[in-house]
Order: sequence, then C-alpha cells, then structure tokens
Amino acid sequence: MTSQIHIREARRDDVAAIAAMFAQDTLGGHGDSADPADLYLYLAAFDRIAVSPNDRLFVALIDNEVVGTFQTTLITSLTGRGATSLTLEAVHTRHDRRGEGIGAVMVRHAIEMGRANGVRLVQLMSNAARQDAHRFYEGLGFSRSHYGFKMKMP
Repeated sequence: MTSQIHIREARRDDVAAIAAMFAQDTLGGHGDSADPADLYLYLAAFDRIAVSPNDRLFVALIDNEVVGTFQTTLITSLTGRGATSLTLEAVHTRHDRRGEGIGAVMVRHAIEMGRANGVRLVQLMSNAARQDAHRFYEGLGFSRSHYGFKMKMP
C-alpha cells in the first residue's frame, strides 16, 4: 500500500469515476459504460440509493482520487428472530490500483459498519468466474455457504 486509503460516502460528483471503474470490468457482464451520454442512468441510480434509508454507497480515495467503491444494504428479515443482515454489493477496485490493499480496507469498513449496526451477518455474492475474488473474500473470513440464483428480466 503506497498511500493512505480513505473511505467516505459517495457524492454525486463521484458517479462518473465509479461508472468508469465498472465499465473496465470485463468479467462482470453488467454492460456498464463510461460514455458521458450514459451518465444520467448512473446519476438516477445514485439518487435512488441516496434517499434509501437502508442503502449506502461508498468510495475509497487515495490522494482525493476515487480508486474503489462498494455499496451496503441493511436487510431485516423475520428469519433469525427478526435479525438484520448487511449485504455488500459492487465491491470494485480501479483496475490500475489492484493489489494495494484497497479492497481489504473497503470490506473491513463494511464489516465494521455492520458490527456498529448490530447485524447478525455480512453477506455478499461473487460471480462464479471470479476465482481471485473468492480467495480474497475467504482470506477476509467469509465462507461459501449458499448457491445464488438469478433471473434476468426482459
């Protein structure tokens, strides 16, 4: 790690940098774009996240430059006697900054946030093709526990 990593909630002016990181992802298959003509889509999503009481979007910064992002969602369920879980989503480190410990700092921040909110567990899903990511999460204490299923909507 070469510099201090700072985590803060994302701001609207971070959205273009976040979208650019997602657009570099060739494994995810999400169809993200860094095209300025598509920025309004990301800004609309940011606005929905910003007003949600259970969702938070974060960025990791080095020298005030966005180098990573992740989103958290608190979910309360009747299972587990009404326990709350924290779902960690869209953990992404900028391609040219991988291997600097940024991902670990982001995930640990989310775990501590969950602990502060009294969650019973922190959970995430990872694309089956991301074997390096699976080793990364296991190294941070996560274990494989469930199969995930998805249905793409037309």
